[in-house]
Amino acid sequence: MKIYFIRHGKDDGNYRGGWSDQPIIDEGVCQVKKLADYLESKQEEYKIEKIISSDLLRARQTTEIINEKLKLKVEYTKRLREMNNGKLAGMLNTEAEKKYPELYYNTLDIDERYPGGESPIEFYDRIIKDFEDIIKENEIYNNIMIVTHSGVINIIYRYINNMEWSNKIKSIKVSNAGIYSLVINGDKREFELENFNDYLN
Repeated sequence: MKIYFIRHGKDDGNYRGGWSDQPIIDEGVCQVKKLADYLESKQEEYKIEKIISSDLLRARQTTEIINEKLKLKVEYTKRLREMNNGKLAGMLNTEAEKKYPELYYNTLDIDERYPGGESPIEFYDRIIKDFEDIIKENEIYNNIMIVTHSGVINIIYRYINNMEWSNKIKSIKVSNAGIYSLVINGDKREFELENFNDYLN
């Protein structure tokens, strides 16, 4: 099985992300349209059979734009959501700084929850469990696409590569509308962090 991971198009950085239902911005729409054209041109090579997407708005919009070209079966799921940042989800950064000063993902203790949300270790455990479940549920497919978020891709990348993970470790850069691939061959798993962004230039 080969899994193509896509991070959603660019959203508004003036708001806290997480479980926010903020849409992608115009720049993000343009990014994803270019990506969709690229994927359509490469479909004979990629042979993607199904799309599984986070159900948060920015991921859904990304999936919808891509699937206008690919016309595949789509499954939306909350299992691929970004970290649950509770009361901060969708909050303006300026407001968040006033209400929750210096509260960020990387300032939380590993088992400390966002107000009304989850802790970093709960996020990690959730993603690993749900990712393994999704693989088992989709074994009939040779190639699938997962549309999700940078935090999710970071966790899966470190997990697959047996790398230490914590919210204090600097994240790998995951570009908006970038493609990253994971090859699963029996017990062998290889996550390729190559970013196919030539189509954006």
